Amino acid sequence: MSKENAGGKLIAPNRCCSDARCRLLEPVPKSFSGAIPGWLGDLAGAWVFYSVLPAWPGVPPRFERIARFAPLIGLVLGGLQGLFWWLAAGWLPLGAQVALVLALGLVLTGGLHVDGAMDTADGLGAGPRALEAMADSRVGASGVQALVVVLLLKAAALLCLGAAAPLAMLWAAFWGRVSPLLAMQWFPYLRQQGSAAFHRQHWRGLAAELVPALLVFALALGLAAWTRWPWPQGVGLLPAVLVPLWLGRRLGGHSGDSYGACVEWTEALALLLMALLLGLGPRLAA
Repeated sequence: MSKENAGGKLIAPNRCCSDARCRLLEPVPKSFSGAIPGWLGDLAGAWVFYSVLPAWPGVPPRFERIARFAPLIGLVLGGLQGLFWWLAAGWLPLGAQVALVLALGLVLTGGLHVDGAMDTADGLGAGPRALEAMADSRVGASGVQALVVVLLLKAAALLCLGAAAPLAMLWAAFWGRVSPLLAMQWFPYLRQQGSAAFHRQHWRGLAAELVPALLVFALALGLAAWTRWPWPQGVGLLPAVLVPLWLGRRLGGHSGDSYGACVEWTEALALLLMALLLGLGPRLAA
């Protein structure tokens, strides 16, 4: 993922998913970094790479294996959106709540994933010139349409979910970031020099990379069983599997842009499925 410039500073891809714009990080002294567990450094790296939240004090970020912690970062971001929804309930009209919570999601990620989703849509619309179109910094008509559709689908789902929206956003963000892990396992990376190539370079297999996500999901299942509170937290698995499969087959592999598309489309479809299940529940019970 990272390179060093002539001055010895570590260069990490910018959160806006642009190869041309990079963020400089001061190199971590070996004596200090050696005292920090590798997994904690990767978690700190995932925190600053996948969000615009402030870096952790005293924990130098590493970026070699940050993808395994992306679902956990998703829970944090989805939780912040859910908290905003809960705080705004009763103070704002429902439509305003939906618009603001979606805007908050874009702000918290720095547009990282939606940028990739737009570029991927341009690539899908370009046929054999897919990679060239995805690398173009200009946004085409397909990209704009994809952004509008994703936001409309999420908004429609949140309007239907109502009071259940906070938990739904939590799990949609979780499964949205499981989806790229499956893409990394199942398909080759399309650009060897791309900004997300480091994910494959440090990949240790799906079983190892999914450990943090599986631990959190198992804990959630245990909590749901203990409280006897039924909630379709596992429904997002379906789009998390189908979206990377479909995109990978259409493109012949994946890139950093399509990883972002996996996040956005999985989130939108997971929210829709949860809204559908919660809406059908009372009817089926009757």
